[in-house]
Amino acid sequence: MKKYKSEITGHLDILVVDNKDEFEGEIQKWQDVLIHGDPEGLRSFAKLLIRIADLNQDTIAALPTGAREHIHLQPDFDISKSSVQVIVGRIDAKGTGAFYDQYLKKTH
Repeated sequence: MKKYKSEITGHLDILVVDNKDEFEGEIQKWQDVLIHGDPEGLRSFAKLLIRIADLNQDTIAALPTGAREHIHLQPDFDISKSSVQVIVGRIDAKGTGAFYDQYLKKTH
């Protein structure tokens, strides 16, 4: 069996942080996704994003029509041990180009 080798090289840390602040007497809450890395880690992440963006999903026989190509980044293997698990993938479905139902496009 072939041993899996991560596409991510260098150091890459991906975290979700909860924030809250008071504004005009109301508590506002939000989350930020922090992506930090050294130059090698950020470049390898960028290459992975470009590879998924440029992928022709229609040529992948094992990917059913309506599915979306994606890659799992595992903490302590692909990314830092302090990272959250990350799934990077296409929003457009193979064969249909449809986006998933919960997607809301930006308004500006």
